[in-house]
Amino acid sequence: MNDWPEGWPANGGNGDARGYGRGSAGAQPESARVMRHVQRPAAPPHGGVPPQQRYDQGQGHAEPGYDSGYNTGQVYGGGDRGHIPPQGGAPYRQPGPAPDWRRRLKVGSVVVLVAVLGTTIGTYFWADSKVRREVDLSKVIERPAEGDCTTYLIVGSDSREGLSADDKKRLRTGSAEGKRTDSMMILAKCGSGNTMVSLPRDSDVEIPTFVGSESGKTFQGTGRRVKLNAAYAEDGPELLVRTVEHNTGLRIDHYAEIGFAGFANIVDALGGVEMNIEKGFKDKKSGADFKAGKQTLDGEQALAFVRTRYAFAGSDLDRTKNQQKFLSTLANQAATPGTILNPFKLYPTLGAGLDTLIVDKDMSLWDLGSMFFAMKGVSSGDGTSMNIPISGSRGGNLVWDKAKVQQLVKQIQNDEKVTVTAK
Repeated sequence: MNDWPEGWPANGGNGDARGYGRGSAGAQPESARVMRHVQRPAAPPHGGVPPQQRYDQGQGHAEPGYDSGYNTGQVYGGGDRGHIPPQGGAPYRQPGPAPDWRRRLKVGSVVVLVAVLGTTIGTYFWADSKVRREVDLSKVIERPAEGDCTTYLIVGSDSREGLSADDKKRLRTGSAEGKRTDSMMILAKCGSGNTMVSLPRDSDVEIPTFVGSESGKTFQGTGRRVKLNAAYAEDGPELLVRTVEHNTGLRIDHYAEIGFAGFANIVDALGGVEMNIEKGFKDKKSGADFKAGKQTLDGEQALAFVRTRYAFAGSDLDRTKNQQKFLSTLANQAATPGTILNPFKLYPTLGAGLDTLIVDKDMSLWDLGSMFFAMKGVSSGDGTSMNIPISGSRGGNLVWDKAKVQQLVKQIQNDEKVTVTAK
């Protein structure tokens, strides 16, 4: 009796009667006829390799609808990174998120702000380190009461410090030892308007009791009268401040002094200062030779312009007017965005000025900047420029008009609009 299922060979399932089939010991494989579950692909025309079927078509070794994971990259856990682009095409990438321009703008603004702050702070400490705070106003005695305005005593000295022999010859400064005041003016920075008052160096003043800046010794006043610039020559800036305060009754808050070299170098660092000279003049001693009209003065010409006195009928009084005019114009042209925002102009200008600028020990860069912009305000019409009122002369010295000087000082002290006039 045959126990095998119908259609199975009777030799124990090891093949058909010829010995082929499952478990056949024969040398030949089972034929396609016997192995009905295997279908041979059709032979390609003219021979060659038969076309391969794609997995994603559900053929070959995969059943229809079967997803092997290769087409999505899931085999490697990479999503679309495993996608193989069509032949000849670029690799496919899904578009990323749109740029966050608002965030980029914020970051950029912060970077720019940090850079500007860093540069500003660095410039401040660099400039502050160059300021020469050598004048001690605490040594000045018997000082007037403080007023409502901030007052500066601005001095131009004939110091040759920093000048070579060739510079002295070129600038016609001479070679005198020591230094003297070549110009002096009071600048009052007030809410009612700024006022610049020139003090002629030939002004007739009294030397009061004072304490020596070096010796600390008290020198009693004897009513001795001298030219104003003699006070500076006798005991320097401290006695000059003491003498100005004693003869005017106006308290001086800050002191600033610049020599010949610093003055000329500032002008050259700015590329010159444009001036409108109303009437031409010449002066052999200062080297001045100017024609009327607009012209740009370099450092050498500017120094000659502010030092000339013998070419004018009013001598020192006319010279002080030119000094005021030039300093106001200089400040007006220097305090422009083209200079302040241009490091190639700003740093040379600051360096040229600060190297020879001497100020009092309490003068900050803020105070120095306020003084500078107050001078600019006078040039732009926001204030008054004048000589101190003169009533006559005594022994070649210019005598102040006491009544007008007292009125002028009172208006400055009380921050009132200056109405006093002078020649």
